[in-house]
Parts: sequence; structure tokens; C-alpha cells
Amino acid sequence: MAGPLSASAVLKALRAEGVRVVEVGNWRTHNRNSKGPWGPVNGSIVHHTVTKGTAATVRMVRDGYADLPGPLCHGMIAKDGRVHMVGWGRANHAGGGDPKVLDQVIAESYGTRPTPPTRGNSNGVDGNARFYGWECENLGDGKDPWPKAQYDAIVRVQAALCRAHKWSAKSVIGHLEWSNDKVDPRGFTMTKLRADVSERLKHPASWNPGSDQEEDPMAGITKRDIFDAVWKTDAIGGPADAADHSTNPTWQPQSILKDMQVRIRSMDKRMAAQTAAITALAGQVGTGADTKTVVAAVEAAIQRAVIDVDTDTADA
Repeated sequence: MAGPLSASAVLKALRAEGVRVVEVGNWRTHNRNSKGPWGPVNGSIVHHTVTKGTAATVRMVRDGYADLPGPLCHGMIAKDGRVHMVGWGRANHAGGGDPKVLDQVIAESYGTRPTPPTRGNSNGVDGNARFYGWECENLGDGKDPWPKAQYDAIVRVQAALCRAHKWSAKSVIGHLEWSNDKVDPRGFTMTKLRADVSERLKHPASWNPGSDQEEDPMAGITKRDIFDAVWKTDAIGGPADAADHSTNPTWQPQSILKDMQVRIRSMDKRMAAQTAAITALAGQVGTGADTKTVVAAVEAAIQRAVIDVDTDTADA
């Protein structure tokens, strides 16, 4: 059991949960407290309005009608997901219900749903004193859709209350689970709603569904895409001594690699030629050979060395 949240506290809890709140008139003091007790509160009840049109629905749940004065709930959850706060305190929403269900909600001791109620508005215990009430804009015919924004807001509102009171999702029930003469809400199951509230309570109040599922930045990218992005992006500074540096200051990585390959092959050839020349000259020392013979021997050695380098490179 717990004392009801203050109007300021519930507003803070709802906004922390990401609920878009619309404050309607003097909602903080609009209630039926003069007609009966308000609290201790044990849970929250979800209803549908059997109406169409947000503005008309807000007026109806705030003011009520001749046989049932308002407020008829604490907040009305519209199709667009906004929550219109119309009253705070005792409200004409739950009516009479099954005391066994109340016991199960207090203890949070049932399976997927409370036992079916055997009492209703005329012979049940006072639910207006014990439950927060949330009307949801819907025709209640099982065909009128529940937009994603609206359903998400329903989940957030219930989670906000559970989080504030340290309740589990089993403190949230539908009107049909409280009274045997009620059918609301229709269009989704309370078992599913409680599961979604329970999931939300595993996360911080600021959590948005799907926000913890990061997109794979590499999804759909092929090896060719990666190759082109790495090797064909013209963004690396080219050699300052290149003939076209003034008009082509940046190179692709693949161009730099090719240029390095050409330069290394050229260096290999020069080194091989120099080594061959030195070896040939050394071989002519002391032979008494004339200059022409020495030059011919050196040139032949250089040619063989260069051919060997080209052959080795081709084999590699």
C-alpha cells in the first residue's frame, strides 16, 4: 500500500518517462475527494473511452455527464500519444470490483493475469479509492486501431507509476480484469501490456525502445566498396617534386603504391648494374686488358644483371 503521488510528483514521473503531458485547467485540484476516500493506492487501471475525437474526449472525461460527474480518470491518453491530465485525487473511473483481484494486485501474486472477476460495479469494493485511472481514446469496438504513439504512451504512463511506487507491472490491470461487467480495454491484451511495462522497467526512465540496438555501420558494404574507399580516395598529399603537383596535389593510395613499386624496381636495377660493374672491373684488374675490352666486359655484366632483376620480378 502507498499514499497517492502528489500532482507535482506524478507530473515529474511522467515527464521523466518521456510522456508528453498536456495540463487541462485546474486538474491538480479537480477531483471527487468530497465523495469518498482517495488512497491508499495499490495499482493503475487502463480503460478505453468509446469515443472519437481528442477534444471532445478530453471534455467528456474531465466533466463527466449527468449520471456520472467528472473527472472520469486522472489522464486521457490520446491517439497522438499525448496525455491530457484532467484530474488528481478520487475520480469516477474504476467503480466496484472484485476484492480477490485487489488482493492479488496488492501482493502482485498472480500468473499472466488476475483471476477473472466475479463482482462488478454494483456489488464490488471501491476501486476509485485504490487505483489510478487512465482513459485511452478508442471506440472500443476491437477494430479501432491503437497507433504506435498511443500504445507507447500507455506503456510509459504505467511504467512511470510503477517506477515511482517501486511496483512491478503486475500492479497494472485493465478495467475488464477488475469488474465482471466491463470489457475495456479492447484491441490489445493486458498480458502484452504488462510484458511491455515490465521490459521498460528494466531500463532507465529515459529509455527509448530500440535505442540500445546500434546499427551495423558495415551493413551492406561489399569488399569492393571497402577497397574503393581505402585505395581510390584521392586525399593523400602527392610528391612535391611530381611534374603535375600544382594541378594534382593529392593522390589516391593506389597511385602512391604504384609509384613506390616503380621506384623500387628502378632502384633494384641500378643497384644490380652497379654491383655488376664493380665485379666486372675487379675481374679485369691485372689482366692487361685495354679500355675497350674493359668497357665491353662491364656493359655485358650490367645487361645480364638487369635481365636477371626483370626475370626475378616477373617470377615473383
